[in-house]
Amino acid sequence: MKFTSFAAYTLAFFCTSAVASYPVTGDTVNCRSGPGTSYAVKKTYAKGHEVSISCQTAGTDVSGNSIWDKTSDDCYVADYYVKTGSNGYVTSKCSGGGSPPSTGNIPGPVTNDYPYKNDCGPADKWNYFKCQCTSFVAWRINERLGIHFTNQYKGTNWGNANTWDEAARRTGVRVDSTPVPGCIAQSNAGSAGHVAWVTAVSGDDVTIEEYNYVHPKAYGTRKVAKNTFNYIHVKV
Repeated sequence: MKFTSFAAYTLAFFCTSAVASYPVTGDTVNCRSGPGTSYAVKKTYAKGHEVSISCQTAGTDVSGNSIWDKTSDDCYVADYYVKTGSNGYVTSKCSGGGSPPSTGNIPGPVTNDYPYKNDCGPADKWNYFKCQCTSFVAWRINERLGIHFTNQYKGTNWGNANTWDEAARRTGVRVDSTPVPGCIAQSNAGSAGHVAWVTAVSGDDVTIEEYNYVHPKAYGTRKVAKNTFNYIHVKV
């Protein structure tokens, strides 16, 4: 009888100490080297694959969920794509914090750091044409905000600059008339509209960095009245 009780106790101990497994809900879900979309992809999981979660931590927000799950593969997957049965933490928090890697200050230095400035032409890796205003701003969102932004951000086609405000509203990204450094200036004027990076705000004026406006397919800065644009707050 004592042996049976000890065995039951041992079984209970191992059951409660085991790492829980949960199914992946996305079709192809990336598991990254850290808790955020700016980290490198280490492997991918197919829909229905069971992942074992060793701990959880905070990271890049994915559709309203900022929790990331560290799997037994020693990589991080967005909790949004894992069916844990909860919108909160289901296990212990990982040690060492969970912030995405630093990608530069917001709004960052006023400089032409655009990677395609000497390579205008076909589409960039965000699915915009190089040296256009949309490509430059997509670069800044990725580099300065640490957000994996593409022409299909949050499952919606953002298209030309004159549809960015509509796409933002469809995906829950705030659009208003209040600029802050690091937000996106957006206009519907012209045949395709225009977007720019807000680098400073002073009273009723904003300073923007842009591509393909004053200088065709090239970089420039301007100070304009803030009512010139709408403002898209992807992060700030």
